[in-house]
Amino acid sequence: MRLLLIRHGDPDYSIDSLTEKGHREAELLAERIAPMDIKAYYTSPLGRAKKTAEYTLDKIGRTAEVLDWAREFDVPVDDGNGGKRIAWDFLPEDWRSVPDYYDRDRWTDVKIMKDADIKAGIEKVHNGLDRLLERHGYRREGEIYRAVSPNEDTAALFCHFGVTCVMLSHLLGVSPMVLWHGTIAAPTSVTTLVTEERREGKAVFRMTAFGDISHLYMQSEPPAFAGRFCEMYSNKEQRHD
Repeated sequence: MRLLLIRHGDPDYSIDSLTEKGHREAELLAERIAPMDIKAYYTSPLGRAKKTAEYTLDKIGRTAEVLDWAREFDVPVDDGNGGKRIAWDFLPEDWRSVPDYYDRDRWTDVKIMKDADIKAGIEKVHNGLDRLLERHGYRREGEIYRAVSPNEDTAALFCHFGVTCVMLSHLLGVSPMVLWHGTIAAPTSVTTLVTEERREGKAVFRMTAFGDISHLYMQSEPPAFAGRFCEMYSNKEQRHD
């Protein structure tokens, strides 16, 4: 099986849709995705993901199933300085000094994460993903997936960077804190995972591409900055917080 996790185009959060650039990105993405042999399409319920998917779906006359658990992962957490932040917007000095954040099992037990009940949000995504994969023939059993109906089908899910990292943490066995803060998937990027069944009936997912935006580069469309922070503190035009 092949799973495509596709981030929405450059967002206009004020209207939960896309910027003018985001619409261009989604159109270029559609040229890449539409010719692919994709068995099933899914989307987050949020407007920016649905609008991105619309360009591909309209091109091929298909529809996408809306998955509520695939919405952006935006559980607010006490940042330790008297304010609230999304976990993937923490300042580096506020999490890198805490070893438990690097542990996939213990990071949710850090006091501020426990107080926010972030584990419940994480489990909602993990359980939703497992239900989806079971529909496609792969049932979670511990750290592997039972290949109940092994296949080479492709499924595409239009969603968001934050929730993509939560899904990857489940499939790859790593803390999402490392993914949230150590990677970035640009708008309309495609992350690809494929199953490997080296012993009959026992499958795992391997990531073959992360945040691929080759469809933008091919058309000389620069990647959007959304999700990133300033490369230099002195750059006041780029996001600091």
